[in-house]
Amino acid sequence: MEKTQINPWTWQDQRGFSQAWKVEDGRTVLFVSGQVSVSPDGQLMHEGDFPAQVRQVFENLRTVLEAAGASLQDVVKVGVFLTDMGRLPEYSRIKAEFISGKQPASTAVGVTALAVPGLMIEVEAIAVL
Repeated sequence: MEKTQINPWTWQDQRGFSQAWKVEDGRTVLFVSGQVSVSPDGQLMHEGDFPAQVRQVFENLRTVLEAAGASLQDVVKVGVFLTDMGRLPEYSRIKAEFISGKQPASTAVGVTALAVPGLMIEVEAIAVL
């Protein structure tokens, strides 16, 4: 499989994402539902602690990807939903701890609430294997 990063500009590099990824000869596409800061039994974790919620989200995302035979490095697109858009730079820094190197194409959306009270972030992903 060949993955090519598409960035016709450079400004997105400072914001931690790519404009697009071109995937050739990919055989499997994995669509991952929004992951949130919950424990394996579905209980809210880290209420009021944004950095801890982001890290839990990416740990949960990693678990789902691994269960499908994929890794965080296979992710080509993420969508993040934030209850406070002012936290976007902090989210981007933490995301880079989990997804190193060239960053996936990304969409960030500010929302007034998520499915469970106390959640501050939700991340969905598309991976190509």
